[in-house]
Amino acid sequence: MTLRVLQISQNYFIRGGSDIMFFRNIELLKLHGHQVIPFAAQSPKNEPGEWNHHFPLAADFEHPKPLDLIRFVYSMPARRSLEKIIQEYRPQIAHLHIYYGKITTSILPILKDAGIPIVQTLHEYKLICPVYSLVSINKICEACEGRHFYRALPRKCNSGSLKRTVLSVIESYVSRALGSVDSVDRFIAVSKALEQKVVKHGVPPEKVITLHNWLDVTDIQPASHIGHYFLYFGRIERLKGIFTLLEAASHVPDIPLLLVGEGNAHTDVMELIQKTELAHVKLLGFKKGDELQELIRNSICTLLPSEWFEPFGLTVLETFAHGRPVIGSAIGGIPELIDDGQNGFLFEPGNALALQTHMAWMAENPDRALEMGSAGRQKVETKFSQERYYTRLMEIYQDIL
Repeated sequence: MTLRVLQISQNYFIRGGSDIMFFRNIELLKLHGHQVIPFAAQSPKNEPGEWNHHFPLAADFEHPKPLDLIRFVYSMPARRSLEKIIQEYRPQIAHLHIYYGKITTSILPILKDAGIPIVQTLHEYKLICPVYSLVSINKICEACEGRHFYRALPRKCNSGSLKRTVLSVIESYVSRALGSVDSVDRFIAVSKALEQKVVKHGVPPEKVITLHNWLDVTDIQPASHIGHYFLYFGRIERLKGIFTLLEAASHVPDIPLLLVGEGNAHTDVMELIQKTELAHVKLLGFKKGDELQELIRNSICTLLPSEWFEPFGLTVLETFAHGRPVIGSAIGGIPELIDDGQNGFLFEPGNALALQTHMAWMAENPDRALEMGSAGRQKVETKFSQERYYTRLMEIYQDIL
């Protein structure tokens, strides 16, 4: 069955893992003959495309004006643009990713009125947390219990700012009222851990199903040589465990540690590296494409020391694809990817000593690390393939059509 599928995301450029999966899903559906209609917000960063002229104006987060605050909660431009697309192209199903903030739940009544079934891939915890992360003041927090969003106010959960938190709380209540849970026919959780968390906090269990992200490794040649350094690639944020990693690395000074990415903690990380004279730690900034692939291929292993409920861990699949093992925190969806002692190691979040021990072992046993990387490659080929993902995605679509 060939479908006309709306793929909806706030970004039409790659900023994070959810954007990567948004674009991958578009290409996967096209590969199987489906017509895909992407819908995202206008941005000078957008990739070129034939649908871009349909994209609505979005809130300006860098220089916000009063109208931008309204558009963050309810976007009339997004509603009007989507109405035109539906009238002209008659999509049969809508697949949402991270759409709030720039597109907003203003689109949900339009989709429901048109009788279009809605699927949403959950890439984080927005349904149950006003700041999307279940983190408050750099600590895991579930105080809102999925519905009491006002509890974020005294904690100033959004960047320690009461004004920002008020806006996030208002948006959460408006989204819920407009159908962020009730209007969606099926939620796809990217890990079992994420599924369990949203169900725990009130999302109907019959609406949620786990379908892990996927990666096509056909054109990726796994490494067959010993690596030379440790690698972290991802957001440079405290909740990613970056400071625990620096503490662990300070005790493994003979092996370089490369940090790839950007984020709010970038300046603090740079200052700490200089203050503690961690000469073997290099902060490389954002990398992508072939340059990032080479960095992965030449590493001993990569590191994912998250200290929040990491929904999935796409960097684990990317590392496995190149035949490298991963040391990751035993939190969120990470244990669903890493088999401890087989294709990497798991350690208690925030435990710098445990992380240090595993890093030292990898450095001292490079041949064994190479074997673990091969096991990781086999896992991504068999359990996270695009064929497996596509088959299950079509079953989900057909179930709600």
